[in-house]
Amino acid sequence: MEISVDNKAFTLVILLLLSFSFPPSAFGLTCYAGDKQALLGFKARITSDPSGLLNSWNSSTDCCSWEGIGCDSSGRVLNVSRPGLISDPFPFDTSMKGTLSPSLGNLTFLQLLDLSDLKELKGHIPPELGKLTRLNYLFLYSNKLTGSIPSTLRYLSQLKKLYLDDNQISGTIPPVFGSLPSLSELGLSENRLSGPIPESIGTLLLLTKIDLHGNNLSDPLPSSIGKLKLLTDLDFSENRITGSIPQSIGGLSALNLLYLHQNQISGSIPSTISGLSSLKHCWLFDNKLTGSLPPSIGMLPNIERLYLDDNRLTGKLPETIGHPINLTVLSLSDNNFTGRIPPSVGNLKNLQYLNLSGNQLSGPIPPQLVKLQSLQDLDLSFNPLELVSIPDWLAKLNLFQLKLAKTGTKGRLPSWLSSTSLSTLDLSSNALTGKLPSSIGNLTTSLYFLDLSSNALTGKLPSWIGNLTGIDYLDLSNNGHLDIIFSKKTEDPLGHFNSIDVSNNYFSGPIDANIGVKPAMDSITSLILSHNPLGGSIPKSLGKLSQLQVLEMENDGLSAAIPAELGNANELTTILLAGNKLSGAIPGNLLNLTGLNQFDVSNNRPSGMIPPHPSIIPASAFRNNPALCGAPLPPCKHA
Repeated sequence: MEISVDNKAFTLVILLLLSFSFPPSAFGLTCYAGDKQALLGFKARITSDPSGLLNSWNSSTDCCSWEGIGCDSSGRVLNVSRPGLISDPFPFDTSMKGTLSPSLGNLTFLQLLDLSDLKELKGHIPPELGKLTRLNYLFLYSNKLTGSIPSTLRYLSQLKKLYLDDNQISGTIPPVFGSLPSLSELGLSENRLSGPIPESIGTLLLLTKIDLHGNNLSDPLPSSIGKLKLLTDLDFSENRITGSIPQSIGGLSALNLLYLHQNQISGSIPSTISGLSSLKHCWLFDNKLTGSLPPSIGMLPNIERLYLDDNRLTGKLPETIGHPINLTVLSLSDNNFTGRIPPSVGNLKNLQYLNLSGNQLSGPIPPQLVKLQSLQDLDLSFNPLELVSIPDWLAKLNLFQLKLAKTGTKGRLPSWLSSTSLSTLDLSSNALTGKLPSSIGNLTTSLYFLDLSSNALTGKLPSWIGNLTGIDYLDLSNNGHLDIIFSKKTEDPLGHFNSIDVSNNYFSGPIDANIGVKPAMDSITSLILSHNPLGGSIPKSLGKLSQLQVLEMENDGLSAAIPAELGNANELTTILLAGNKLSGAIPGNLLNLTGLNQFDVSNNRPSGMIPPHPSIIPASAFRNNPALCGAPLPPCKHA
């Protein structure tokens, strides 16, 4: 009877399933004896296998039936796959201790070797792996392998993917990779490699991905990099690469990701960058780039994220910066750009993050930026914008973060702030005047960072500050009573302070004795109250702030003794109490806090012997206290 087309297809599927579901022994074949011995040689070097990845590997069974082993129809081992992250059926993470056995080099038919993410494989990569001339994939990443990359890897002419990332491999990158014509992906990141990136890298014409980040590589980038026409991902970040970006980089028309950040690259950005027509992410921040931004930067049609922060770039921003309409992130902070912000930036309709802070840009802010309806974060801080007032058109944006610190902005705080959804508002170090508008009190849950310090604001601290349930960072320059801040409402998990800085103001005291048990204070790490006419004493309840690291209360008119209970805040690293009227003995537990590295009680009235302490505290921290004695001051005189 003739088999129908449907039945033929069904039979073919069944045969395929059978061929994959059963080991060669099911068809009367057994694994090659030499391969079995090679695998048992590998197992013999494993000293710990907590999840039993090799439990099925024993001499009494066919090695083609072992877990993680794949064989061909003749019983030769093709695949060895025992990674530390596996799914069975749900993902779980495991490890394996030991070293790589040279016997793995006897698996001469091997195409895949995956011993990745086992965490505890140590020792050198065996040179014998160079005998695996049929190998296509070698994955040894996320272990603790040491030594250098074996030169014998040059014999792996069929290798397509090599990942040795996240180990402790040292030495230089050998020129062997020039002998791997089939290589398409190379990962050597997060190791201890040094020296130059070899010119031979340019012979890997099939390479699509290369990741060398997180090493100690130096010297200039090889100009041969421009020959890699198929390259889509390039990551050489977090090294010590010097020199300039080669002009040849413009030949990488398929490149999507260019990560060169956190190096020591100098010189100008080449105009040939416009040749990167597929580029989406360009991260060049934290280098030593100089010169102006080339107009060709605007000829990147697919660019989405451009980071050029922390360089030495100068000149005016080109008008073409507003041409790549797919940009979502434009970050040019901490350079030396001058002139005005180009109105063309308003054409970047998909822009979500704009950071031009830390430059020498002048105002006004172009009103064309009102078209940026996708913008969430705007940071123009530390530029001499000299704004007459905060532009009203900013109210039409959907901002979450607005930062205009130290921009020379004048005028009053606008009432439209109440109609926004701001989570961060930083207008510090300006020339703002008038009172805090009550409208800010409407940002009860969205606002978590508010910095209005170093302005010319007047009046008392308004009571609505206590209604900002979401805020965890507050820095103000006003008058009033601090208890309004400390007693602020919370709305879990929001509203718990991480940091408070109200120094250099005219806040009155005394500080509430229960400050340490206020709900808003239970997560605070930094409390800076210096230079305020607080008076009163240091509350004992401060010792209940279990996460407090920094306490600064200098020149606050404080009196009475330093409470020993303060030593219960055992995360404290900084205690500055200078310039008060504190008296009595210095508590010994305070000076013996484990992490204490800054302590100052100078210009007070304490008495007695300074308690013995392990921290290195200079004598200046105790100066102008005539009733104190003992190291580091002169010894006490006993009657």
